[in-house]
Amino acid sequence: MSRTALRVCPLCEATCGLTLTIEGTRVTGARGDREDVFSQGFICPKGASFGAVDGDPDRLRTPLVREDGALREATWEEAFDAVAAGLRPVVERYGADSLGIVLGNPNVHTMAGALYPPVLLAALRTRSLFTASTVDQMPKHVSSGLLFGDANAIPVPDLDHTGHLLLIGANPLESNGSLCTAPDFPGKLKALKARGGRLTVVDPRRTRTAKLADRHLAIRPGTDALLLAAMATVLFEEDLTGLGDLAPHVQGVQEVREALREFTPEAVAGACDVDAALIRTLARELAAAPAAAVYARIGSCTVPHGTLASWLVDVLNVLTGNLDRPGGALFPQAATDRTPRPAGPGRGFALGRWHSRVRQHPEAKGELPLSTLAEEIDTATAEGESVRALIVVAANPVLSAPDGARLDKALDALDFMVSVDPYLNETSRHADVVLPPPPPSQSPHHDFAFNTLAVRNQVRYSRPAVPLEPGRMAETEILARLILAATGMHGADPAAVDTMVIDQTLGKAVQEPHSPVYGRDPRELAGQLTGETGPERRLDLMLRLGPYGDGFGVRPEGLTLDRLLAHPHGIDLGPLRPRLPQPLKTVSGKVELLPEPIVGDLPRLREALGERPAGLVLVGRRHLRSNNSWMHNVPALTGGSNRCTLHIHPEDAERLGVRDGADVRVTGAGGEVVAPAEVTNGVRPGVVSLPHGWGHDRPGTRMSHAVREPGVNVNQLLDGSLLDPLSGNAVLNGVPVELTATL
Repeated sequence: MSRTALRVCPLCEATCGLTLTIEGTRVTGARGDREDVFSQGFICPKGASFGAVDGDPDRLRTPLVREDGALREATWEEAFDAVAAGLRPVVERYGADSLGIVLGNPNVHTMAGALYPPVLLAALRTRSLFTASTVDQMPKHVSSGLLFGDANAIPVPDLDHTGHLLLIGANPLESNGSLCTAPDFPGKLKALKARGGRLTVVDPRRTRTAKLADRHLAIRPGTDALLLAAMATVLFEEDLTGLGDLAPHVQGVQEVREALREFTPEAVAGACDVDAALIRTLARELAAAPAAAVYARIGSCTVPHGTLASWLVDVLNVLTGNLDRPGGALFPQAATDRTPRPAGPGRGFALGRWHSRVRQHPEAKGELPLSTLAEEIDTATAEGESVRALIVVAANPVLSAPDGARLDKALDALDFMVSVDPYLNETSRHADVVLPPPPPSQSPHHDFAFNTLAVRNQVRYSRPAVPLEPGRMAETEILARLILAATGMHGADPAAVDTMVIDQTLGKAVQEPHSPVYGRDPRELAGQLTGETGPERRLDLMLRLGPYGDGFGVRPEGLTLDRLLAHPHGIDLGPLRPRLPQPLKTVSGKVELLPEPIVGDLPRLREALGERPAGLVLVGRRHLRSNNSWMHNVPALTGGSNRCTLHIHPEDAERLGVRDGADVRVTGAGGEVVAPAEVTNGVRPGVVSLPHGWGHDRPGTRMSHAVREPGVNVNQLLDGSLLDPLSGNAVLNGVPVELTATL
């Protein structure tokens, strides 16, 4: 007999509500939850395939432990004994930095991934942290940190109320949005146009989003910062700036004017391959709109000037008075955010507190560039100890980082490696221990990270839709036990990790004058927490102390876990609202519009004014039915348009003798790949495109469907040497390549 259960989809950033159909313990169907307060029934092909993803027969069900060079199935006790025996001697002999931590994108899609890695990092005190952020979004974190004093204070476009949206390097009709959590992003863009608004897309590809736009600019890849700087210059030149209510909260406007003076539309037009008059029109339209927002994503982050481009997005939003204004770009307020502190100066944001050992890249937000992982393992230097052991949680850097071939070899040289992963994939196949989490249906869900980026304030929580299968271990317990094993506390009760976090959090909260529990007894407060598990008690704690919480009885109508459980479709907390100056944590207490690191990087942008690529350049692309390398093992999500082909413009194809459907050899600084050509007007001349996340052809994996059509790893064309210097983000777009037609 079938039943239904509600679940928030964990398969992309849109976080849509689902209604699952379950027969026994198997998910047999998924549809959009029409009563969900956020998504209101919207669903994409990934969400519709939840059951297939959840029930993939290639998902690991028991731990694997390496013995005599081969991985074998093991008990959980054997697995954690091996973890403790493998990690602790490395740390004790070579120091904390010899243990690297690699966190993949799926961490932000699970409760466990949000709650436990910060505890692990705090306990280990290793500086060898590498995450997917430095192949994706770190420039936006760095620019936000420099502007607002908080790397996680990222304003998002008020999609439901804006009248003018400028999208740069973003394709939300395929990605469902990124650093902007918005169920039915396509519908919101159509609604924008229906109410008379304007959509402009800047992208070297004619994407599905670009086809929807009122205007599409096929810019030369990697020149977004030049375009944005020229638009800012026009605003100054033509006296089109107007900060409005922002003015008291911003410093450095005149300094920005001087710093950008030479980036006129005429100066940047050749490099961008965009007409100067059109650039002026873009700036005038942005300034004239009653409410407008500039939003840029991965195409503008994964380029040589990614941080400058991210900074200039918010410079334009500030100069036009659209930052922190309804219809502009606003700061979301998540239910589990910390208790809002009074507005005022903060500590600010610092870069380069330490550096990578080999190439001396500065840390950003506590992370080192993922592109440097291989060299930090395989290269000896006089400075510090190399990375000798790794904990990899939900990451597949062999495919997602540049030069996977080198990393492949480096991983084999480690003293010890543990992977938390549901698959034996291109990275986890190197591990000495693999710890598989259960499928999503057997896990609870709350979006800690994505609610801080949501286009409407709301809160939702899903308990497991299906009981934990015998022999499985909850992901929260896996990570808690991993913390204990890695820190010399192997064998302790994993519940002690949650208890420790609760005690520490309440101990600090009762000492903060702005906290609703200031001066109270932390033990008495801990006794009030509800929830069936440690993670639920931690969620209850965060809700109660958060901006909408009950403050442990101070605000009787406020949020608690019990109240949230009583609203299975979620609780709507209202539209985004102006919040400045409260989110600012800069030393000045203001938006610091021209931070010193930005000043130091502008000369590099000036040099780009004269740059012109001599040959072809490569850009990536996203597929609606995929999310990085996660889902290529699910038949329902591959095939059709979701294929690993090389997009090439007809003019370039004719010039190079490339035929549609024929294999073509693509060569870059890191190596070469051979992929079938797809001749299309969807890319501008001089640009070719390969999708990200493919290359499932290495031996030793257990992904039976993915290996049938493995595709090629686009990141193998990169050698890892090209990084945005401020953020350490890999340059994945606009890189030079050569094409050769194969016989």
